[in-house]
Amino acid sequence: MSTENEGNENNAVPSVPSVPTAPPVPAAAPEGTPPAPETPPAAHTDAPTAQVPAYQESAGHAHDEHPYAPPAPEQPPAASAGWPPPPPAIPSYADGGSPPAWGAPAHAEPEHPRKRRAGGLVAAVAVAALVAGGVGGALGYWAADSNDGSSSGSTTVSASNSPKDFKREAGTVAGVAASALPSVVTIDAQSGDGEGGTGTGFVYDKEGHILTNNHVVASAADSGQLTATFSNGKKYDAEVVGRAQGYDVAVLKLKNAPDGLTPLALGDSDKVAVGDSTIAIGAPFGLSNTVTTGIISAKDRPVASGDGSSNNNSYMSALQTDASINPGNSGGPLLDAGGAVIGINSAIQSTSGSGAGQSQAGSIGLGFAIPVNQAKNVAEQLIKTGQPVYPVIGATVTMEEKTGGAVISDEGAGGTPAVTPDGPAAKAGLKAGDVITKFNDTAVESGPTLIGEIWTHKPGDKVTITYERDGKTATAELTLGERKGDS
Repeated sequence: MSTENEGNENNAVPSVPSVPTAPPVPAAAPEGTPPAPETPPAAHTDAPTAQVPAYQESAGHAHDEHPYAPPAPEQPPAASAGWPPPPPAIPSYADGGSPPAWGAPAHAEPEHPRKRRAGGLVAAVAVAALVAGGVGGALGYWAADSNDGSSSGSTTVSASNSPKDFKREAGTVAGVAASALPSVVTIDAQSGDGEGGTGTGFVYDKEGHILTNNHVVASAADSGQLTATFSNGKKYDAEVVGRAQGYDVAVLKLKNAPDGLTPLALGDSDKVAVGDSTIAIGAPFGLSNTVTTGIISAKDRPVASGDGSSNNNSYMSALQTDASINPGNSGGPLLDAGGAVIGINSAIQSTSGSGAGQSQAGSIGLGFAIPVNQAKNVAEQLIKTGQPVYPVIGATVTMEEKTGGAVISDEGAGGTPAVTPDGPAAKAGLKAGDVITKFNDTAVESGPTLIGEIWTHKPGDKVTITYERDGKTATAELTLGERKGDS
């Protein structure tokens, strides 16, 4: 997990989780008693890889490629009827190979063995459903046959109210989802060479601006094609208004935006408390309009993300949630119980192993969202000027994780001074080798933690820095400077 500010630009960033295809959909069940399927072919373990960004614990962007359509299951002979074998294991998302560019992951055609395995899975699931239907039919026949025949009719009991008559209150998950879904879009980003992926965004204002993650649209920002599809199926072309790679925020504008757009209400992420209910909406693995629920499980979580192949990283002091977030949820809204946006879903924690077949990219209950207060400030900058503005202290810090603070480097990028002459840190008396341990009242554990905290503020804000030098603790007050653009 990651962000970007004044880090040591030469440090490598861990890899982003792979972006798997969507799981297959079972085929429709044919009529009649189904025969058992043939044993599906052995699963092929190779899979495309991506880099996993991490701060202390590896995390990746919740971003997805287009799923492929599995072939129709092969029909087995009638004589082989019987209970089917268990379906093959879902393919794991392997590490290894060359990483794609950070952003919409590279689209790769699935290999033939994977298709055959997916087909086997569809066949197994379809036959299982058919067998279950057969059991239900047999039980129904037994019940009818056991009737003593004294009555030719039947008696049924109905609930007093059918589901269609139930009213979904505004404060319920169903009520929030019904209100928010029309304002959430599935974003399809295609680069000039045909590569691309799927992410999520939401209506920011009535003028047709869409708020999302930078990594969702980065591959198509310059020469590609962007479309936004609403929950009613209507699709609109879109263009990038501005994007901030360091914050991992981007703003799109719908071309020929329709009248009557309803922006999602923005909440106050500073007032969120651990334990508050959350609702996430997105397109995990390409499954648009998916709603999941959870709670805020932590606040101010330092998260760093990057592509592992460049120094372009992003940093945030994130909201952590256990609402299920998967690749494709990136850029989607994290809502509170009242339906207000409190964050932009951006990254997930993933389990990882040492070799092929030992890594998975999917929800394990650790998702991270950019606080909406920060995202709103960035969005307004991008709409007004098209470029981001970053607050800075004017010092380069190391990106090492276990340093007990943010250590000011001996020198900056390209041999420049680690402490910018006449910059905020220099004016406050900070020097190379100082270890920053607190930013205002927040403990600083490392360089990424410091950068994430700095970027929750604005240029011109006055802050207090606590640091250690030669075993002694001191404090200094400084006014944050600014840096324009991502270059």
